[in-house]
Amino acid sequence: MEKQELAILFSGGSDSLSLYALAAVGAHPEIPRPRNIHLLHMLNGMGRFPSFSKERFRVSKRILEAQMPDLEQIPQATYIELDMGRLFQCLWLDRYEELMPSYGGKNLVCVACKLAMHVKAIIYCVDRFIPTLLVGYARKQEYFPEQTMAFMDRISGLSDDFGIRTMFPLYEDFDDERVTRHFLEEFGLPSTGGGEQKCLFCQTLTTATEKEIGLYLNDMIPRLRQYVYHKLAGRLRDAALCFPPGR
Repeated sequence: MEKQELAILFSGGSDSLSLYALAAVGAHPEIPRPRNIHLLHMLNGMGRFPSFSKERFRVSKRILEAQMPDLEQIPQATYIELDMGRLFQCLWLDRYEELMPSYGGKNLVCVACKLAMHVKAIIYCVDRFIPTLLVGYARKQEYFPEQTMAFMDRISGLSDDFGIRTMFPLYEDFDDERVTRHFLEEFGLPSTGGGEQKCLFCQTLTTATEKEIGLYLNDMIPRLRQYVYHKLAGRLRDAALCFPPGR
């Protein structure tokens, strides 16, 4: 079977690093062996220490290549930075005074951020004929509102609309931190200490349930679907008007 392009949402943390290792030199029944790997690192405008993720990639790439006698067996990997800050603002920050009462007063800032990341990734993949996007969500982190079935099912549906298959291959298998550490350490890769840039919202309290998350996504995804159609068709004015600024 001909190898295809593959994209990974890459924060530099242990789960996205595991996906990179699996795609590059590992074996997983749900992960096709790619021709090229696109590591998509998203900039939301709220991150600190943005070099962490890039350095984690460089170190890990060097470690993996040192273990392979034939470098041609390892897919080429490219680290890409995509700015999704404006879309993130559109989805929550610009109008959160209006939005919060509609969703039980819950803080959905992280849901909006991840939603913007996925939309940017979809556009990137469609533009470059990349059929598969891997995301390192895991059951052990379902306290994050985006790592719930309410989010994953809906974002997979949006991806499907544009011919992109979004997969979460670690969700069950890596639901124990010990499994993640064991896997990374078998390859000699960093398994502790993080690697992500530190977001100002990373410790934000939210008591949102899948009910509020689902309601919010049900409202936003139809508009985002139109936004993506406009962006892909080059209708920039129409895309911008899908989410006008707060003022």
